[in-house]
Amino acid sequence: MTQWLSNIFTNSLFYLGGKSISLGWILQILGLLIIVSIFARITKKILKNNILLTLKISDSNREVISTFIGLSIAGFGYIIVIQAMGINLTSLVVIIGGLGVGIGFGFQDLTRNLISGVTLLGEGKLKIGDLIEFEGKLGYIREISIRCTVIKTIQGSELIVPNTELTNSTVINWNYDNCQGRIEVEIGVAYGSDLLLVTDVLLQSALTVKEILHNPSPKVIFLGFGDNSLNFAVWIWVEKINLTPFIKSSLLYVIEYNLRENNIKIPFPQRDVWLHNTKHHDKIKSTFQEVLKPDKSIRELLLQFSLFESFNDLQLISLIEISSQRYLASEEIFINQGEYSKKFALVLEGEIHAILETNTTKNSLFIFTEGQYFGELPLLLKIPYPTTMKATKKTRLLLINEEEFYHLLQQYPFLSEQIIQEFSHRQNIIKLCQKQLQQMGLFKQEDIKNPLNWIRKYFLQIFTPEL
Repeated sequence: MTQWLSNIFTNSLFYLGGKSISLGWILQILGLLIIVSIFARITKKILKNNILLTLKISDSNREVISTFIGLSIAGFGYIIVIQAMGINLTSLVVIIGGLGVGIGFGFQDLTRNLISGVTLLGEGKLKIGDLIEFEGKLGYIREISIRCTVIKTIQGSELIVPNTELTNSTVINWNYDNCQGRIEVEIGVAYGSDLLLVTDVLLQSALTVKEILHNPSPKVIFLGFGDNSLNFAVWIWVEKINLTPFIKSSLLYVIEYNLRENNIKIPFPQRDVWLHNTKHHDKIKSTFQEVLKPDKSIRELLLQFSLFESFNDLQLISLIEISSQRYLASEEIFINQGEYSKKFALVLEGEIHAILETNTTKNSLFIFTEGQYFGELPLLLKIPYPTTMKATKKTRLLLINEEEFYHLLQQYPFLSEQIIQEFSHRQNIIKLCQKQLQQMGLFKQEDIKNPLNWIRKYFLQIFTPEL
């Protein structure tokens, strides 16, 4: 029996390259090739996750280096094993060459994927951990191998994509620069709705969702006249675009509540929203009631400024479109003394105190209440704030950036004169700025007697077009 088993493993089955091949020889060489393969994979893993990581090499480069070293070890190992087992590779060249033609046709897709994988890893345009969008699916790259790329979708499934499809198709990489992105939410309101109120309501709704960025600020776009509705789109920017479904859902909840509270109708056909969790509804209502339903409409709030009391609705809508809004809690600082800001601020609700801070004291020099504005002097003269601007109650500000503020003054020259006249009530602030202006060479000794004339000349220099 023992002799019979021995003969099975030792008897020659055929000859290959002048070498007698037996079952025992086949099992032996298979075992050695498996050992070489395991050793190559372990070496690749150690290189990628330990040695190259310690050297602070990027993920994509680690994958390329470890993959090529692993393949090289496996290739040389296979050759050494075959030669050590007594097969002369030279005698197999003709056979291998003949098989190579057939193998080349059979594995051409694999070869293309191999080259595409090397391209992806080498270029580094797509890296492990990147958030990408491919053929309508959003997910993170989990692995880039020689043949395929594994994408972990937002839904939790794994998408295995051949490398050639990624190199030959359009791929959106949200991580290429950063993970920020824009979300668009379309809303239709009934004909006859107050467009100014609708614009303000949509902007306020966007500002109440904490995941939405204030810079860039949300924008409301009037899309046009639909069959049954006036169509708007809210453009919002978020830090993590992968959270789009959740952020969009939160915003829609707030918009629906806000429209309903302001008696803005959504036209038919419409879908009724049923809130089964009444506790959750009460929480939403208590959270947003003060913000979403102010005592005054946005029209009333803007018209209380002497600057805009002659504006019509279209001009007020344009004003809202170029501005952003910010809410401050009680005791929250808008800007510290000595800091620069590129914002012109109008107090819609609440109040802001201008506080002068010295080494020993803090004095409130001026209080800006509803219908007043500040920041025009530091903005125009490009100097730091001479005081700390602090909210003493819940405050809502309308902010206009530097570029839009200049454009506003050029479009409506009478605003410049009104702002200059307002300085007559702010002598304390002008005196605080005099020292800074003198150091900058903008304010001369003869200007001290009549700073308003100097400010008027400075305004004219900025906003009077050269002929």
